[in-house]
Amino acid sequence: MHNVSPASRREEEEVRAAAAGGAAAGGAPGCRHVRPSDPGPASLGLPGFRMPPPADIVKVAIEWPGAYPKLMEIDQKKPLSAIIKEVCDGWSLANHEYFALQHADSSNFYITEKNRNEIKNGTILRLTTSPAQNAQQLHERIQSSSMDAKLEALKDLASLSRDVTFAQEFINLDGISLLTQMVESGTERYQKLQKIMKPCFGDMLSFTLTAFVELMDHGIVSWDTFSVAFIKKIASFVNKSAMDISILQRSLAILESMVLNSHDLYQKVAQEITIGQLIPHLQGTDQEIQTYTIAVINALFLKAPDERRQEMANILAQKQLRSIILTHVIRAQRAINNEMAHQLYVLQVLTFNLLEDRMMTKMDPQDQAQRDIIFELRRIAFDAESEPNNSSGSMEKRKSMYTRDYKKLGFINHVNPAMDFTQTPPGMLALDNMLYFAKHHQDAYIRIVLENSSREDKHECPFGRSSIELTKMLCEILKVGELPSETCNDFHPMFFTHDRSFEEFFCICIQLLNKTWKEMRATSEDFNKVMQVVKEQVMRALTTKPSSLDQFKCKLQNLSYTEILKIRQSERMNQEDFQSRPILELKEKIQPEILELIKQQRLNRLVEGTCFRKLNSRRRQDKFWYCRLSPNHKVLHYGDLEESPQGEVPHDSLQDKLPVADIKAVVTGKDCPHMKEKGALKQNKEVLELAFSILYDSNCQLNFIAPDKHEYCIWTDGLNALLGKDMMSELTRNDLDTLLSMEIKLRLLDLENIQIPDAPPPIPKEPSNYDFVYDCN
Repeated sequence: MHNVSPASRREEEEVRAAAAGGAAAGGAPGCRHVRPSDPGPASLGLPGFRMPPPADIVKVAIEWPGAYPKLMEIDQKKPLSAIIKEVCDGWSLANHEYFALQHADSSNFYITEKNRNEIKNGTILRLTTSPAQNAQQLHERIQSSSMDAKLEALKDLASLSRDVTFAQEFINLDGISLLTQMVESGTERYQKLQKIMKPCFGDMLSFTLTAFVELMDHGIVSWDTFSVAFIKKIASFVNKSAMDISILQRSLAILESMVLNSHDLYQKVAQEITIGQLIPHLQGTDQEIQTYTIAVINALFLKAPDERRQEMANILAQKQLRSIILTHVIRAQRAINNEMAHQLYVLQVLTFNLLEDRMMTKMDPQDQAQRDIIFELRRIAFDAESEPNNSSGSMEKRKSMYTRDYKKLGFINHVNPAMDFTQTPPGMLALDNMLYFAKHHQDAYIRIVLENSSREDKHECPFGRSSIELTKMLCEILKVGELPSETCNDFHPMFFTHDRSFEEFFCICIQLLNKTWKEMRATSEDFNKVMQVVKEQVMRALTTKPSSLDQFKCKLQNLSYTEILKIRQSERMNQEDFQSRPILELKEKIQPEILELIKQQRLNRLVEGTCFRKLNSRRRQDKFWYCRLSPNHKVLHYGDLEESPQGEVPHDSLQDKLPVADIKAVVTGKDCPHMKEKGALKQNKEVLELAFSILYDSNCQLNFIAPDKHEYCIWTDGLNALLGKDMMSELTRNDLDTLLSMEIKLRLLDLENIQIPDAPPPIPKEPSNYDFVYDCN
């Protein structure tokens, strides 16, 4: 251990940097601190030669308030308590058990036996009060009679509660109960002071709720332990029209967590909070408050019993939630951030999932009410031709007429069309869509039915069969019945423009299907081909994220069957694999260059870095961390961020490092350590597909969940390239195909319209004489 006493701030910074410098090969002169027992270069008989430091020794700088930092070599084999005692002895501090080490960066996390392996060469640590002592002191300070002292204590508590080590100690002192009591009684206790000390009171409550949220986020305490009085108090903060933004935000976050983590609390929260009380928060201008508000609505929606969900949906419709979100969120004059996009996606999924019950309900052929829907479809289509109910025609004649009409309507079973709706999915949902189309778009419905009934049998587009298959296809596209993904942000603005958006979506697509059928001149044998083309048209139009249903309709107008053929032809040409031997040989020659180009692109992207979201199964919130590769491709820099960054994050602001040389392997999906844990989030298929981990040292790992599939491919490719392994992602295959195709086409431009032979031309016979050869000398 060595004391360093620089004479200026500049020298102090040099001392801090020396901890990192000592880890480099050889180190700068004067920066290497060797223990007396270590053999020096001379003792080895090798002038200038330095032994590499042992793997268990890390060089760090340690700070203590009011003293100059120390440089120290920490032996990771020693107990942490022995290291802390050694540090305390160096500064002549007694009672070393009252002290602890923590990171000196913005996180201030304590060093424990569990996380000490994360200490790297060059880390700056701070000697500080132990978590138990700190928790005890703060537990007493937040009960101070002095408002200023209490406020300062709550501010410190809100900051320290992010650390799980401190949180455990504070919770052991029954700290959560103390905070809930303060929230429950705080308003009354300081009601008289509130008028004269309103800012102070607001800050106290804000810090109290922040500390509570952070402590609960560690999952140490069950949510089921809270009283009705506490829930009522939190709900009252949300229900008040004028409330401090930070208090409102944390209150909404607490309510969301209560609903998601406890069935009993869901029922209590549902009694205290109404949709009508949440709506005003959506009409404000603060997007974070809007996001938390929609998150609470989603949580109530998600946890509601099946019989309550439709009732809740009706309340949302009455309160015009959709139009409020459309006006104040989607069409507001500001960009929608990722968290808001996720919550809108969740709301979209939960709304469409209300259709699952009808989608999985078979039609009962004996149910007269259900049969009446089919009669209504027939009546609307053939009203002019139908006979009045009191017709004197025979029953046989009427049955014959019905059978004929049901055939014109395109049902598979002409005698009893009810049998067409016994398949689930789409079940009764298909019949609901057909009736909606017939009633709300009557002219289009009649035109399609009569138009097809007048065609030759083999060219008619069967409306009934088409509607059933189309409904099933749309349910698959929108994933009706599936739970929302934890990472997806894929919401469609157009579904927020109409109260019956799925039915309107169907009406547009059934007209598209009829149009495409005519363009393809299809027969009944081509039914599946037509459905494939329609699916492609719908999917391509949806990827453009149209802002309204009319815009979606316009996109489909431009995606005619002819246009789809052109797109397919273009894609086929771009991906065409020329099979002639000369082209294959050229491909083989070019491929290593292209792979090297892809490798460089992947590494460049790693150097730029990516912001990753920290996901939490208990409470979804904006917690980010950033990771990037150093320009020399030797080190991965990473660290936590307070918010999503705008652009690149500098290396020096990322606290942690991982040398590439220490990486043992990269694993993906189910093989990742963080995917083997139990929990709702871990079982999510989409999260599983985006997960990868870096394994290093003995039992250490760096866990990732990529923001999307593209970033997942970029990072797994880049890391494999760093380890000298093949890049196996789907993105690499697509890039290789595209770049190879482009390069070959560029090289063959001069050979356009010239047929390339499969075999090289034969070598000509030798000439009879060589008189044509001239000696230039």
